[in-house]
Amino acid sequence: MSDPLPPTSVKLLVGFILRDTSLFTPVFQEYAHAYGTIDFMSTFIPFTTTTYYQAEMGAPLLRRFITFEKLIDPGILPQVKRWTHELESKYKDSEGKRMVNGDPGYLSLNHLILATHKKHSHRPYLRDGIYADLTLLYQRKSFHPLPWTYPDYGSAQIIDIMNRVREHYKMQLREECEASA
Repeated sequence: MSDPLPPTSVKLLVGFILRDTSLFTPVFQEYAHAYGTIDFMSTFIPFTTTTYYQAEMGAPLLRRFITFEKLIDPGILPQVKRWTHELESKYKDSEGKRMVNGDPGYLSLNHLILATHKKHSHRPYLRDGIYADLTLLYQRKSFHPLPWTYPDYGSAQIIDIMNRVREHYKMQLREECEASA
């Protein structure tokens, strides 16, 4: 019989989709206020792998990622998703359409998990209407997509970003271990 162990801290990550880049600064400042210093910000990446969001958000759309310096307990992911949902509601246009879509998740040494409200066979329920989407697996020195991975997350450009974030996260874990020794 094994005893339960506390989870390893993980790297909080948010992937944004938006059209109006001027909204990014106020939105990411709200995240920084809620979750601490942002330690990584990707460039804007054209979001062209699906037209799913265009009816609501318009086109052309862009994607951008941020991560946070402070590592988190993975158990708070549903709380972050609820907070993100409230923030998205704050940034709606006069017709009630979202102008910013934020997808929070976390990166560990082994995988990238995103939080979602959408139920599906590969998404285990967490709590409060939030499901975990296993998006990428780390194997053979890189992240790899799964059959259900969103197409943009499976792209070489985003996998490269996640691999770089993982290297920084790995260094943070080492520093945490050395500080506690």
